[in-house]
Amino acid sequence: MSVKVTGLNQLLSTLEKKYGPAAVQRISDQALKEGAKAFVRELKLQFELFKDTGGSIEEITISKPMTIAGARTIKVHWRGPKGRYRIIHLNEWGTVKNPNPKGKGAIARALRNAEKAYQAALLNAVRRGL
Repeated sequence: MSVKVTGLNQLLSTLEKKYGPAAVQRISDQALKEGAKAFVRELKLQFELFKDTGGSIEEITISKPMTIAGARTIKVHWRGPKGRYRIIHLNEWGTVKNPNPKGKGAIARALRNAEKAYQAALLNAVRRGL
């Protein structure tokens, strides 16, 4: 599951020619961080609908920007003392015994709902970085 932003690569390559690769990486990292925060806000709203103890919401974590296969990336994952990363896929997809849990499709809904906010956060961060 990912969000595709068109035109951003062309913009970043033009900026790289003008300002240099270090400045562009700093700007793109800030844009990725703000976009991830926008997605996490929507993800937490979706998880509120079926929360029990709130452990899945508390353990949502945003990684530092990293380069994977030549692209700057941030991962949103679950890390914490309750070990919720083990059951997130069960909430999203269900099991044989419980094929339709309350949280089924919550991550997919959050991706779909946060797409415009994500793109706006990227655009604002790039504008501020200039």
